[in-house]
Amino acid sequence: MHKRQFLAAAMTAATVPAMARAAPPALRGPALLTVTGSVAKPNRGPFDAVRDQMMHKQKISFERARAFDFTALTALPAHTIRPTLEYDGKAHALRGPLLLDVLMVAGAPQDDAVRLLLRGVDGYAAALTVAQARAQRFIVATHLDGQAMALGGLGPLWAIHDADRIAAVAALPLAERFASCPWALYHIGVEAG
Repeated sequence: MHKRQFLAAAMTAATVPAMARAAPPALRGPALLTVTGSVAKPNRGPFDAVRDQMMHKQKISFERARAFDFTALTALPAHTIRPTLEYDGKAHALRGPLLLDVLMVAGAPQDDAVRLLLRGVDGYAAALTVAQARAQRFIVATHLDGQAMALGGLGPLWAIHDADRIAAVAALPLAERFASCPWALYHIGVEAG
C-alpha cells in the first residue's frame, strides 16, 4: 500500500467511529419523557434543580438522560391496543410505540431482570421489569381514540398494556387492571442489575 493511500484509509477509519458517536438529533419540541439511569444514548446532561423542578420535588436525580419530545416518540413504529378502561367501562384505541422500543432508542439494557420505574406527573410510580414490559407488550400511548392526549387528562403519554388480552390481568376487577400503568407518564428510571 502506498503511503498516501495508507494515510487516507487511516483518516477514514478514524472518522467512522466519530460519526457513529454523533449526537442524537436535537428535540423539536419540549421534552415529554425523560429516561434516566442505565442509558447509553443520552441527549441531555445532568439533573438541574431549576430546570427539572418536578423531578426535584419527586427526588429524582441523574447524571445523563435521554429526553423524548412528541415528534421523537411518534417517529417510532406505532402499535394500537384496545383495552377496556376503568373510567367508563368501554374499549378505547390507544396508539404509541412499544415501551421497549423507547428504551432501545435510549440505549437502555434489554435484559429481562432490568428494573423500570414508570412515573406520572402526579408522582404515582409503578415498578416492573423488562420481562414484564415485554410479556405484556406495554406501549407509551400518545393517542387515545385517534387524538393526541392532552396534559390534564390521561396524557400526553400513558404507559399502558392491553389488559383485556393478558389473562392474569383480565381476571382482575376492572379497577385493578391498570395499577402498573401510570397516565401522564413523564419519567422512566432504568436500573440494571
